[in-house]
Order: sequence, then C-alpha cells, then structure tokens
Amino acid sequence: MARKTFATIAAALLIAAGAHKATACTGITLRAADGACIPARTIEWGGSDLKSRHVVVPRGHKQRSYVPGGTKEGMELTAKYGYVGLAVEQEEFVAEGLNEAGLSAGLFYFPRYGGYEAYSEAAKATSIADLQLVSWILGSCRTVDEVKAAVAGVHVVAVDPRASTAHWRFTDASGRQVVLEITGGKPHFFDNPLGVLTNSPGFEWQLTNLNNYVNLLPGTAAQNDLGGLSLTSFGAGSGFLGLPGDVTPPSRFVRAAFYQASTPQAKTAAEAVRQCFQILNNFDIPIGIETSKGEQHANLPSATQWTSATDITNRRIYYRTMRNSAIRCIDLKAINFAKVKYQTAPLDNVQEQPVVMVEVK
Repeated sequence: MARKTFATIAAALLIAAGAHKATACTGITLRAADGACIPARTIEWGGSDLKSRHVVVPRGHKQRSYVPGGTKEGMELTAKYGYVGLAVEQEEFVAEGLNEAGLSAGLFYFPRYGGYEAYSEAAKATSIADLQLVSWILGSCRTVDEVKAAVAGVHVVAVDPRASTAHWRFTDASGRQVVLEITGGKPHFFDNPLGVLTNSPGFEWQLTNLNNYVNLLPGTAAQNDLGGLSLTSFGAGSGFLGLPGDVTPPSRFVRAAFYQASTPQAKTAAEAVRQCFQILNNFDIPIGIETSKGEQHANLPSATQWTSATDITNRRIYYRTMRNSAIRCIDLKAINFAKVKYQTAPLDNVQEQPVVMVEVK
C-alpha cells in the first residue's frame, strides 16, 4: 500500500478518535443457561462511513504490522489459528473477531486515558500497531493467559502518534474475560466478570462509578409517604429512575451494566444472541446529537455503524449494520481454516435498508 493511501486512512482514524463525533463503543456479555458465553458490542463513528468489512483469515496467513509513518516494517504476523474479523477502514484493522479456538477479541476507543510506549526503530521487529493487535491476538492465542503472555513480549505502538489510544476486551472459551489498558507505556490487565466495557475513563473508574447508582433496582418503586402525601410511580420501571440516558461512556457503562444484569437468563446461546441485540438497541446513536449547532453532520443513517454478538461456545459471529438491521451470521465451524483462502467483503452489499413489502389479499 502506498504511503499516501495509508496516510489518508490514518487521518480518518485520527479524526474519528479525536473529534468527539460519537466514537463510542458499548460492550456487554450474556451467559446462557446452557453455558454459552456471548460477548456483544456496538461500534460508533458519526463522522463518515467506516467502510466496514468482514475478513476470513486462514491458518498460516502472513501479514506485517504498520509502524508510525505508514510503512509495513513492524513485526510479522503469522496466523496459527484461523479467524473471522469485522474490520473498519482497512481490512487489517479488525475491531472485533473470533478465532477457531474460541477466543474473542475486540478494540474499543480509549481517548486521552491510554498511553503507549514511544516507537523505537530498533524494536520494529517486535512492534505491533494498536489497530492490528486484535488481528495478531486472534491468529496467535487461544486463552486469556496466552494473551497476557503474548502482549508482554511485544511493543504496542500507535499507527499515528496524534491519534486516540484504544483498550481491548478478550474472552476465551472458558468464559473468562479481561480488559487490557496500556498506560504509561505499560500493559495492565483487569479481570472483567461483569462483562461490560465502554470507553474513557479507565475500566477501574467505571466500576467504581457504579456505586453512585446503588439505589437503582429493577421493577417499580414502592409507594412513599411524604408529609401525608402519597407518592406513587407513574408507571412500570420506576426502580431505574435516575439511570443516565445520555451517550457519554460513563453513562453507557452504567446503563449497559443494569440492563445486562436485569435481563432474564436465556436458555440457549441462540436466545442469548437475540437478547444481546435487543439490549444493544438501547445504545444506537442517531446522527445529529453529536454534531454541534451549525456544524454539518455526515450523510449516514446512524452513528452506530454496526452491532455484533459472538457465540464463543458454538463458534459463530453475528452482526447487523446501520443499513441493514437483519442479523447475519458467519459460522466458523463451517470453515476449514486449513484450506480456505484469505477473503474479505463489505458487511453490506446494498447501501440501503431493505424493506419487505407485505402482500395483502
């Protein structure tokens, strides 16, 4: 790829990370009664079309990491495991994916709170671009412990030092999930049994902030007598009165945590996948609310460009998009990763929401 082309892509990602145009990601995790673990998430960017694609990567596929400056001079990535990923802007930049060993990985923007180490030319053979970390991990690891060991042996660097940092979520076939944040140039892993993740501030702060909502409970608030006046609920669900409804990362984290915790446990993985999409409906960000008065907004149907759910147990990744709300599925068990060829295709073949006419006789 020419340097000019890469520079254009890096600039787009820089704008997405720094312009505060709904660079929002919301992640939840449901566990079905049959033992299935389903991490799910949204990805938002209200500035332009992310040109999202799916990629199918066979075992043995080789690629090389970008380094600052836009050249492919970083570490070589050879896939030990085949995987399927959902990529943004460029097929190497996988934001969410699942490998054949049952490891799920996802990138979430983490502006102003992360801090990678400075890139060193002498360490380029062990340097991996932040936007390619998901691809490398999916091709290299099968468990959370392997992810930790792998990250400890490399240098995670920014493709553009001006761009936003990211943090990551990894879930293995056992259901164990961790969050990776790089601050002060050092990687830090946090166990995430809750299964929720958004963006900034840091993960530990988000967990602490949940204590501000200790009064929230599912259901309807009880009647309260106030100086002889009876106060009653206007309707069902008043136990969540005070749940934040804005689209900032702290508010989305709280809302996701309470919606996830209050949803009935699904019996099967398929039911849990559908539940994930229903819950994440609440995090769709309409175009316009992130655009300041007088500023031109993008010609997009939604700032939530796609939503995915990953059935780790049955090795399936599901997605829907801003242009097609039908849920689509890629079954990794139906792919022979020893023989399949590397391939990529847009998430949508038609850039408009399909409408099915109902025939009335």
